[in-house]
Amino acid sequence: MTPKTTDQLDPVTFEVLKNSFITSVDQMAEQMLRTCYSFVIYNRDFSNGLHDAEGNSVAQGNQDIAVHVGTLHFTCKDVIRKFKGEMMPGDVYAINDPYAGGTHFSDVRLVRPIFDDDTLIGFSQSNGHWSDLGGSVPGSFDVSARDMFREAVRITPVRLFRAGEFCHDVADLIAANTRDPNSIIGDIHSQAQATQVAEREVLRLVGKYGRDQVLQGMNEVQDYVERAVRQRIAALPDGTWETVDYIDRDPGQGEGMIPIHIKMTIKGDRIHYDFSGSHATIASIYNSAPGATFSAVVAGMKTFFPDLPLNSGFYRMIDISAPDNSVVSAEWPVAVTGFLMPFEKIMNAIFEMWSKIMPERAIACAFNLEYLLAGGRDLRTPDKPMFMFYEWLPGGWGGRNGKDGSDVTTACFGTGLMSQPNEGNERVNPTRTTEFQILRDSAGPGKWRGGTGVQKTSVLLDSADAVMSYICDRERAVVWGVEGGLPSMPHGLTITRNGESAPKWLGSVFSDYPVYTGDVFARPTAGGGGFGDPLERDPVKVREDVIDDYVSIERAARDYGVVLKEIDVDLCEYEIDAEATEKLRAEIRAERRGWARMDPQEVAELYKAGEIDMLDAVRRYAVILEWETGEMLPKTTEQFRETFERRSLAHWS
Repeated sequence: MTPKTTDQLDPVTFEVLKNSFITSVDQMAEQMLRTCYSFVIYNRDFSNGLHDAEGNSVAQGNQDIAVHVGTLHFTCKDVIRKFKGEMMPGDVYAINDPYAGGTHFSDVRLVRPIFDDDTLIGFSQSNGHWSDLGGSVPGSFDVSARDMFREAVRITPVRLFRAGEFCHDVADLIAANTRDPNSIIGDIHSQAQATQVAEREVLRLVGKYGRDQVLQGMNEVQDYVERAVRQRIAALPDGTWETVDYIDRDPGQGEGMIPIHIKMTIKGDRIHYDFSGSHATIASIYNSAPGATFSAVVAGMKTFFPDLPLNSGFYRMIDISAPDNSVVSAEWPVAVTGFLMPFEKIMNAIFEMWSKIMPERAIACAFNLEYLLAGGRDLRTPDKPMFMFYEWLPGGWGGRNGKDGSDVTTACFGTGLMSQPNEGNERVNPTRTTEFQILRDSAGPGKWRGGTGVQKTSVLLDSADAVMSYICDRERAVVWGVEGGLPSMPHGLTITRNGESAPKWLGSVFSDYPVYTGDVFARPTAGGGGFGDPLERDPVKVREDVIDDYVSIERAARDYGVVLKEIDVDLCEYEIDAEATEKLRAEIRAERRGWARMDPQEVAELYKAGEIDMLDAVRRYAVILEWETGEMLPKTTEQFRETFERRSLAHWS
């Protein structure tokens, strides 16, 4: 590699190169969108990156999803470790190893070394989520897996192209261990071409500015971000902040939520995140390897620095420590495919801590990403091919300081994701959507309410040997409010068998569940948590929410203490009863602390008797139940109430 120069670039050249690096990555994305085979990749479950010759991240794209970008430098460095001294122009390597700094097995990265003549000057990397990588269930998300051997194919660094020649044998070996080998081969070529796009653009810059200037630019864009972040951190007060969030359960033990404890310390221009006190790894795929945990920290913190580009310069002032083999530091061969569940808890916990430091950007908890996966034989065509239905839904982000949360938005782990079009899913899978709409009363109540979630209902069409998996969380660790705001609602899927009328609650965690032609499956996504005391929300805003069908008249009264009279429902005319509202709000203020501390077993009995509903149990009584049976969950409720007291009750006047 050519030695780094010491002279700084002039400001104009620096700015041109900085933006050119980002644009080269954006062009990789455009290449993938036009050539990918998998519907999931087409809906932007991918990210790309440009790296220097040491594997450090130089640039990401403008829509690359946060969950990937904080890990790309790890996998690039692992490829360098494996093939250092053997690389040649035209090589492309594959890796999906979570234990080498990746996310989960479904995220397969292709890495291309970039040479100018015979000099290695950098790498381009394309990461795409393949909809199936083998394992025990379609989609490779088996929530009951305790180790990686039931999850998917683990790809340690391997050549897929050697000096430009496609290694058919290696690619075929990988694809043959999946349920959709044709799409896998197509996506390999799509991602390989995307890395070639970045190579072409970097070499174009070399031709225009010279190798030394481009290498200097790669160094300086990282130094620029590091310098900017250090200056901003140094301007903040030193101190320590800590919080805890939870995963719903460990299937290998009794009920009780799984804590992820984070202590953040600012000292000078450095930040330390300490995960001491977090739970040991659990008997499920809901564990995070260290690389994914690092990415969650970066993604959460970067939210509070939205104007800065993201590259390895952002990482240089961050230190992370975690207990060995904890739920945030899983090691081989612990199952990690569901790492997104701890990932989003880490992000939201960091939101909460940084909201104390930057109250002008303060935000409550966002909804949790959910995945619905089904696979089997598609009987709509004579050859009965295997289908792989893999879908996520948008939901609500938390209320903010002075503004309601974002409605129907993709998950915080990756806002670059698209909401999948129903028509596309129906074309490639034997499903039909019968309902897809904003879900009334899903937003966490607050002075500034959370964003709204959605309700989606679908029916399975002509199929055979089909099974379904649902990968989700916050059925029990319900999306929480802050500064007195209230929680949203529990996640969970229901299924109505063909010919039956009563839906069955399956909850938020199951795999390999048999489904048949004509079965109807429905699921909501939660809204965001509320920000501030809901009794302080302007009654006019509550009325507007009722007009928009975001809030029902009943919950306007129960959650906000606002009494509305229907004047003309068809014309959306409602009148605020000011006197009744003032009286009801006074009654709620007088009673709500007692409600939140009521004997949980009494609350469970009220729920079983139909006198209260799920939202009452969570928002008014702070009690978590087995929602199908009404059984009270004592340990879970104790944990939930502790956070409810701290985030909500303690802030009520």
